[in-house]
Amino acid sequence: MFSGIFSAPALAQGNMIIVGQAIDLSGPNGSIGRDYVAGITTYFDSINVTGGVGGRRIKYLVRDDQGVPAQSAQAVTELIEKDKAEYLLGGIGAAVTDAVLAAPKFAQSGQTLFAPLVASVKNYNSRVLFWRPSPEQEMQYIFSYFDKLGIKSVGIAVQESALNQDMYQYVVAELRKRNMLMSGIVHISGTAADMARESAVLAKTNPGIVIAISDTLGTGIFLKEFRKYAPRTFVAGMSLINLDRLAEVAGPTALEWTVFSQVVPNPLSKKSPIQMDHSNMMKKFRDEDLSSLTFEGFMVAKTLVKGIQMAKPGRDAVQSLAVQKSIIDLGGITVTTSDGTHRMSSFVDMALFRKGGGLLF
Repeated sequence: MFSGIFSAPALAQGNMIIVGQAIDLSGPNGSIGRDYVAGITTYFDSINVTGGVGGRRIKYLVRDDQGVPAQSAQAVTELIEKDKAEYLLGGIGAAVTDAVLAAPKFAQSGQTLFAPLVASVKNYNSRVLFWRPSPEQEMQYIFSYFDKLGIKSVGIAVQESALNQDMYQYVVAELRKRNMLMSGIVHISGTAADMARESAVLAKTNPGIVIAISDTLGTGIFLKEFRKYAPRTFVAGMSLINLDRLAEVAGPTALEWTVFSQVVPNPLSKKSPIQMDHSNMMKKFRDEDLSSLTFEGFMVAKTLVKGIQMAKPGRDAVQSLAVQKSIIDLGGITVTTSDGTHRMSSFVDMALFRKGGGLLF
């Protein structure tokens, strides 16, 4: 689907803005990466056909890291060293982000990694500027959403890893703060027999909601087992769950009564200028369905272009976004720079997986 390089017709290198990205296009999060890249590509294409940014067109170079940290670090090194990338967009997950930050060439470059897709509770230094809100903000929204419905009993399905353990501890602490009851836990990384037994026990406690702290595959394995005992219990996940892969693992009927936090408004709505622009440009430049990830990529690309336009001559646009105080209007949706969190957007919404497929915002 993607060849690895997205750019306008060849121009002199000095008359281009080179943006590089290493991201999973064919590995476990390939569908997430492909949608994200499609949205980014679409916005850059829309800018290039109108003459670029200040007369400079954008050359967007994408490398498939297959979700492998070492490959991501190597790809970013080549983008910096060989392709002379001026700006670097991030990949998917904490592991590849850590690998890029640890790469000597990235450290020497002085660049700031922009807009990686990371769903773990982890603090990063100023070398990363996130576009999306934090995982904690997503989890807070999930809690608030179900708290308003009067739900006080919460189950947890957790996939064992150091990063998931941090989120698990966060969720447990949040339950205490909100005077909510943890009705039970399922350890996704245990044996199949253990998970079946724990799922049956959890279902008998009749939780109002089960929060899945796991990746796409782990969530799918849990849903497939848990739905045998609780077909109509809400299960909540976060925005980086790969819904196509989830349906493959768990089966489409298992997705009914599942909800997912979302970090962009409904991409199918046309309530704001940027939602309409995203829809129109995707139809013009891509033959693909709209999704939350194509919309997020579209807004990330527009934010970067806004930053380039705002930056003083000779200044790095991403670093400028991270330090200068301003509000950027993307077209009815705003992001904020320099709020001390290294995160530009605070938008969180909730979407329900409706019967028959598709998210309902």
